[in-house]
Amino acid sequence: RDGIRFVNRKELTSRFREVLPFELTKAQVRAVREIVADMCAPERMHRLLQGDVGSGKTVVAVFASLLALENGYQAAVMAPTELLAEQHARTFEQLLAPLGIVPVLITGSLSAKARKLAATRLASGEPVIAIGTHALQVEGTQFAKLGLAIIDEQHRFGVEHRRALVERGPKGEKPDVLL
Repeated sequence: RDGIRFVNRKELTSRFREVLPFELTKAQVRAVREIVADMCAPERMHRLLQGDVGSGKTVVAVFASLLALENGYQAAVMAPTELLAEQHARTFEQLLAPLGIVPVLITGSLSAKARKLAATRLASGEPVIAIGTHALQVEGTQFAKLGLAIIDEQHRFGVEHRRALVERGPKGEKPDVLL
């Protein structure tokens, strides 16, 4: 089958909207609606989200990630540098704290113990948001149920890097992609 057909259960996404410490802009609401519609369609989503720095692309990515989670899938956010991955992890952590959701950070500088713990969580199929660098798509990092791959600053990754992350999902299913 071409894509994963998510169901807009409005469980985590509605709770998230209720606890957001700010109102979404009209552009953010439109982007979230379009992405949700794409993710709920039978075709695989491959969407580019553009916006200036500070325009709220991250909060839109959180909504997309939560839609994957509430359908029992995992989401991955890949950033080009450890600094940016850590920044995203902090932002996701702060935004999702009221829901009790803690993202998993995966970077090359993780200790062997931390990397093994993160890899175990991903391999278990637990619905989780993994945030990291190219370390998300190296051997030893296998997603049991990757439903959404978000690639930040996608122009800084080669085609092979992007493909390697997208192919880390379960056999026969291709995750939706948000660039």
